[in-house]
Parts: sequence; structure tokens; C-alpha cells
Amino acid sequence: MTNSPLRVIISGGGTGGHIFPAVAIANELRRRQPDSEILFVGANGRMEMTRVPEAGYKIVGLDITGLQRRLSPQNLLFPLRVIRSVRKAGRLIEAFRPDAVVGVGGYASAPVLLAATSRAIPSLIQEQNSYAGLVNKLLARRVNKICVAYDGMEKFFPATKMVLTGNPVRTEIASGDRAEALTFFGLNPDKKTLLVVGGSLGARTLNLATAAALPRLREAGVQLLWQTGKLYFPEAQREAEAYQSDNLHALEFIKRMDLAYAAADVVVSRAGALSVSELCLTGKASILVPSPNVAEDHQTKNAMALVSKGAAVLITDEHAPERLYDEALRLLADPVRQQHLSARVRELARPDATSAIVDELLKLIKN
Repeated sequence: MTNSPLRVIISGGGTGGHIFPAVAIANELRRRQPDSEILFVGANGRMEMTRVPEAGYKIVGLDITGLQRRLSPQNLLFPLRVIRSVRKAGRLIEAFRPDAVVGVGGYASAPVLLAATSRAIPSLIQEQNSYAGLVNKLLARRVNKICVAYDGMEKFFPATKMVLTGNPVRTEIASGDRAEALTFFGLNPDKKTLLVVGGSLGARTLNLATAAALPRLREAGVQLLWQTGKLYFPEAQREAEAYQSDNLHALEFIKRMDLAYAAADVVVSRAGALSVSELCLTGKASILVPSPNVAEDHQTKNAMALVSKGAAVLITDEHAPERLYDEALRLLADPVRQQHLSARVRELARPDATSAIVDELLKLIKN
């Protein structure tokens, strides 16, 4: 590498599970080389177009969408959009002249990586899930390096290109102070606390099951931190307030997740790759309810990577209405089992994942 500023394009997005790891990689690059020039490329209309600028980075949008799973007129336009997006990505690469390109999954990464690899620009993809995404599988043979978060990914990618790094997670997520957390949320240190989180958009099954369980939680003296998502929040707020209890807290979105994890004795969560990685890093006893509405049921596969090692409890989305809060109350009342789950899940944490990915990226550029 020369002494000129490092120039890197990071592409992909669509969900927080793609965006937050991408930002973590960018932050680590900037930490090591503050004069680095980093350009994000995403899909117009998707959440990366607002989340990335909020993190302090420039982003350019492509007019690209994924194939619809059902018959749709939009699918007829898909090939045309891909061609246009690859051409635009090529122009961006010619103008920006990156030293390397990183893809984090999501359909916006495909045109950029196709354009980059056709120009022999060093390229790396980061796969968050235990079941590889379609875009990453299609591009695996074109890129130089593939960073994965789970063992056994040889069934998707060439073993010679893979390195097991884990998922990039904000390290500060595990640094929350419990005393500060209890004060921040107005919680009683003598009571058990349950954290329920279904992702930034919320999860219908978790919300409905939680609403139905409010009388049981209040009767058991359990404190609840309930991230509902935007759509369900007004209803959840009314339901929680109806019980006139200081124990039940319905929140649209929790910005201080470090404090939420610090306060929680048990966590109920979906099993997105980012959530699973955060649970490993924070060492929290958890009940995972995988979303059934994701490609290839990859959340169940993410959850099983923990469950198979005795590091989490699994309740299916189908069984959650009847079984979730029976299991949650049993686990809250069993500190020995909580400690066992916590110890096992900590063994799976990879706190240096972001650093390891950037190491691989810089090696590609140097070589």
C-alpha cells in the first residue's frame, strides 16, 4: 500500500442486519486510518439511505430491487434494473477508484461486486448468517475473500477463500453498566427483568404473545422492557398503561441497547444474525423465536447454531403464543439455568470480528 488515503466502497443493505455490520467495518477502517475515504452504495428507498448518513458516511443509491417470491410485474423489470445498476456501479468505480470493495449482502451489493471483480479490484464479502444469502452465493467464485460468522460454511463457499471471523458488532453493546441501566429505565434492582426485542421494526408474533402475557408478568412481579417497533407501539403503550404498573415498559425503539442488555436477566428475541451476535457478546440467557418470513428459514439455522451447543432456548413462531411465556417465566425463576446458558453463549462470542475482517481487507489491498 502507498501512503495515499485508503479508498474503499462498501455495498449492500436492505436490513439492519446488513447495515450495522457495514458501518462497523467502516468505523474500524476510519479508526485505523482516519484519512480513509469510504463510499457506501445501497438501494434507493431502503433503510441504508438514511441509516448510513446518520452514521456519518456518504451513500449513493442504485435503482435495484430483489426478485419477488410471487409472480409480479416487477420481476419483468428485474433484468433491466440489474443491467442499469451494473453500469452505474461501473461508473461509480471508475470515478471513485477504490483500492477495494466490500459487500455485506443484500441485492445492492451484487452490481457493485460484479463491476469491481470485472475490473480486478480486490473484493471481499461478509456473510452474517449460517445460511448464505443468494447474492453472496452467486458472487463467491468472483471475489477474493469471504468472511463468515459460522462454522460449516464450506457447503456454500470455496473453502480456500473463507476465513471465520464472526459478525461485526458494536463492542460497546457489551459495556453497559447494570446500575446505570436500572436508573435509566426506572427499574427495581430487586426484581427480575425480561427484555423482549423483535428487531427495529418489531415482530408481530412477539408483540401479540407479550400483550397476552402482561397479566402473568405483572402477577409474577417481572419487569418488562418491550421494544414493540413503530406499528404496534400505540397499542402496546395503551395495554401496558392499563395495568398502571411501574414494571411494564413498552418502548417503540431502544436506542441504548447496551443498557437494555445490562438490565436484562433474560432476553426474548428474533434470531437475526446481528441479534444472535449481540447475545453472544453480552452473554445473555435467551429464548429465540426465529422469524418464519425470511429466505431459506435462515433465522432458525442461526438459532440452532446456539441451541445445538446449549447456549439458547428455541421456541418456534408457531408455538410462541402458547409456549413462549411459560418458558420465559420458568427461565426467569431458574438462576442456575440462566448462568449455564450465559456461560455457553459467551463461549461463542467473537469480540474481535470487526478487526479480523479489516485485517483481511488490508491484506487484500497490500497483496
